[in-house]
Amino acid sequence: MPQKVRIALDAMGGDAGASVVIPGAAISLTRHPGTEFLLFGDRAKIDPELEQHPALRKVSRVIHTDVAVSMDDKPSQALRRGRKTSSMWLAIDAVKKGEADVAVSAGNTGALMAMARFCLRTLPGIDRPAIAAVWPTARGDSVVLDLGATIGGDAHHLFALAVMGAAMASVLFEKERPTVGLLNIGVEEIKGHEEIREAAELLRTLNLPQLEYIGFVEGDGIGKGAADVIVSEGFSGNIALKAAEGTARQMGEFLRTALSRTWLTRIGYLLARGAFKELRDKLDPNKSNGGVLLGLNGVVVKSHGGISAEGFAYAVDVGYETVHYDLLNKINRMLNRDGGALTKAQTAQEAVS
Repeated sequence: MPQKVRIALDAMGGDAGASVVIPGAAISLTRHPGTEFLLFGDRAKIDPELEQHPALRKVSRVIHTDVAVSMDDKPSQALRRGRKTSSMWLAIDAVKKGEADVAVSAGNTGALMAMARFCLRTLPGIDRPAIAAVWPTARGDSVVLDLGATIGGDAHHLFALAVMGAAMASVLFEKERPTVGLLNIGVEEIKGHEEIREAAELLRTLNLPQLEYIGFVEGDGIGKGAADVIVSEGFSGNIALKAAEGTARQMGEFLRTALSRTWLTRIGYLLARGAFKELRDKLDPNKSNGGVLLGLNGVVVKSHGGISAEGFAYAVDVGYETVHYDLLNKINRMLNRDGGALTKAQTAQEAVS
C-alpha cells in the first residue's frame, strides 16, 4: 500500500468543473492529509481556484488541457474527440501509467465508462464493468451495483456483479461471507426476466464460499438493508438510485415545510433539532456520492455531475479509501478464490445451454 495516495482528478468534469472539483478536493484533503493530486484541465480555470486553497496547491500538480468531455457527448464521440487529449482521458491514463492510484471524475457517465474500459481494460472473466456504491440502509450500509454503467446483462454478467459486490462488501464491512440478493419485481422464483432467474440458479447451484445468496429482493428491500449486496443490471439500478435520491430530497422539503408552519412546530424543532440533524445527515445524497467502477484493471470513481463541492469531496474520499484499503487487489483475490468463481459460472452456464 502506498504511503501517499495519489489521486488524478478530471478538473473539467461535471456541471461546474473546476469551481466544484477544486474546493471539493480541498475539503477531502483536510480529512486525508496523506494525499497528492494530479489536476487535469484548463489551467486558466484551475489556478484561480487553487489560489483560494493554499494547502491543496502545495500537494497538487496541474496538467493543462483545454479539451473537456461534454455532459451530453455520446461515448463514441467522447472516445473519438477526447481520447488522449481530454481531461477525463488523461486522468484515467495517469492510473494506467502508474502516475496515480485512482482517477475521480464527475463527467459524463457513458464517456467515463467507455474511456476507462478502453484505457484500463477489464479484469479476466469480466465482460463489462459496473458502478458500485455504498448505500445507507435501516440496518447499516449495503453495496449496490450496477448503478448505471451499462444497460442490461445476461446471467453471467449478473453473476459477476454478485461476486464483485460480495468482494467489495467483504472488504468494507469485514464480513467473511456477505449476503447477496438480486433486485427483482418479486421474491417468488418464477418472477422476473429469464436472465435474473438464470443468475439466481447459478448462485444457488455453485453456492460459493465467499458469498451467501439469499434470493430475490424487491425495491423496498434496498432501504431495509435486506442484504449486504444488492445486484441489478444498470438500467434498473440507476432508476432505483435516482428514485431514492429524489425521495430523500422530497422528505427534506416536507420536513422543512412542516417544521416552519406554526410557532408550535418551530418550538418542537428547537427541542428535537439534534434528532432532525441526524435524520438530515442520513437523507443527504451528498454523503453517498461516489461510485467505484468495479471490474477494471485500475481504480476509477464516478461522482454525480451536478454535485456540490462538499458532495464531490465524498467522491474523492471514496477514491482515497478504495486505494487505502487495497480494494482492487482484494477483489482480484476474491474473484480467483477456489479456482475462480467466474470460470465456474461460465462452465455451469455452458453445460446448461
